[in-house]
Amino acid sequence: MTTPAEMSAGRGSDGPRIRAGRGQVSVDWDRVPDAVGYLVHRADGDGPYQVVDHRGGDLLAVPGPPYADTTVEPGRTVRYAVRPVLDADRPGDGPLGPPSAPVAARADGDGLVEVSVDAARPLGPVHRPWRDMIGSEHLSLLLSTERVGGEQMGAGLAAALARVHRELGVERVRAHGILGDDLGVYREVDGEPVHDFAGIDAVLDALAPTGLRPVLELSFTPRALARDPSRVVTDAGVSSPPRDWDRWATLVGHLVRHLRSRVGDAELRRWAVEVWNEPDLDCFWTGSREDYLRMYDVTARAVRAACPGLPVGGPATAATRWIEPFLDYVDASGAPLDFLSTHVYGSPPLDLRPALARHGRAGTPLLWTEWGPSPTHFAPVNDSVLSATFVATGMQAAAGRVAALACWVASDHFEELGRPPALLHGGFGLLSVGGLAKPRFWALWMLEQLAPAQLDVRLDGDGAGTLVRVWPSVDPRTGRLAVVLWNGTLDQGVLDRSDQLDRLHRSIRLRVDGLPHGAYELRHRRLDERTSNLGATARRLGVDEWPTDEQWAALRAADHLADATPPVTVTPDRGTVALPVTLPMPSISLLELTPR
Repeated sequence: MTTPAEMSAGRGSDGPRIRAGRGQVSVDWDRVPDAVGYLVHRADGDGPYQVVDHRGGDLLAVPGPPYADTTVEPGRTVRYAVRPVLDADRPGDGPLGPPSAPVAARADGDGLVEVSVDAARPLGPVHRPWRDMIGSEHLSLLLSTERVGGEQMGAGLAAALARVHRELGVERVRAHGILGDDLGVYREVDGEPVHDFAGIDAVLDALAPTGLRPVLELSFTPRALARDPSRVVTDAGVSSPPRDWDRWATLVGHLVRHLRSRVGDAELRRWAVEVWNEPDLDCFWTGSREDYLRMYDVTARAVRAACPGLPVGGPATAATRWIEPFLDYVDASGAPLDFLSTHVYGSPPLDLRPALARHGRAGTPLLWTEWGPSPTHFAPVNDSVLSATFVATGMQAAAGRVAALACWVASDHFEELGRPPALLHGGFGLLSVGGLAKPRFWALWMLEQLAPAQLDVRLDGDGAGTLVRVWPSVDPRTGRLAVVLWNGTLDQGVLDRSDQLDRLHRSIRLRVDGLPHGAYELRHRRLDERTSNLGATARRLGVDEWPTDEQWAALRAADHLADATPPVTVTPDRGTVALPVTLPMPSISLLELTPR
């Protein structure tokens, strides 16, 4: 089928391939060996090329093709070029790739996407990178009896962690800032170190009932050990390097040996140790990069000596910084490295496997220990339905190539950057104060319903594979099919442009082939601006800052993923079921076909 969008396609020599549609221009290109990501550039008319800014607030690079540009203004004539990123630490270096032929962005499409799923062609197991880890506020908050929004913070955080374990399958939580002064781990008496792990033990005791295991982020420096004790990150830590490396190593080794005696080797080896948090940012590390590399070396060796089987890694940098220098350092020093960790916001995670391969470390697990739609606390996008489609796109892009993509964070009970002033405040949490599911939680919940085996799928039409994406699956044992289908864009600016949102609505013709004979129950659950959306429910109830008791009761009654239509029975026609699905921008649907 040839669509108007395909007829308007243009291509430069070895350049990107362009397909213009309604409200968007899809850009596709061939992957470059050794690239960790790509920057999409656009030139308006005869003007200079500039990176397309989807307003993620962090990296603009994306891990690979294709890409939907929904920032182009209607009526513009534009050209595109794609720059491969070979070093994640320097994404702006290097020449541009060859430009494509100009394309008239006003070229319209029909807004129709055809999706064909073959139920008889399983491709292998569904990989679920959300399961390994979730982010969290300092776990010392589990011990807090103070109240926010009428809820005790410690109890609220514990309930949120238990829910993400129970309903999303998450196995571990990042224990941010576990060495902070809020847990009293270190002091000096008459100039001699005194270690006290009673606070850490209390946190671990509070964490255990949630079902989650900790990934111990070894930060921050206790004031009594800091080179500059005045450089306070929060009440929980100091961003200064230690003034005595031997005393730091002794503290780390003593802690690991303490935990080893407390939980045993078999259990401790299911945990992990991450060295520091975002040392490339002045607010979290006042030393130099060389200071951090020494910090990593000293800490990793102390961990390995205390418990050889406990995984240790880093550098836990923001926006994928320092990856190559870090790998260069551990190559030369011989410091242990069991996993590579970093963070990114506003984009799917880059593909760092080529960087590991260049250092002879192919197969080293990649842990993205912080990830989300925005690095900004109190950002409206954090509470939006657009953030749900962002999560689905990122998880699908990461599946099969990263060990963990940890959403930041589990709960809006968060105080490092300021306590919640209202129920809906743009907090980082998947769950609100009060434990209500926000849109990103429902996106992960839908993905968790995927069956064990991934299915073959074909997409065609206006925004197919760029705006509209699909993740189909089947359980070969029971015959149950689960298909997650969504319409989203990385462009956060659409939230301020209702006319653009209207242009990006899509009509889907979903066809499922290869079904065994018999009747199936079809169930379609939906998240969109009006359906299953906590923000819309709160507005409808007239919630002002914090809910009243009556409003809390109504919000909790609505805390479920709603059916778009009542479940029905369908019978395949020669093994095929055809289903029309309307997907507003943004929205995400879970469709299940269960044999009766």
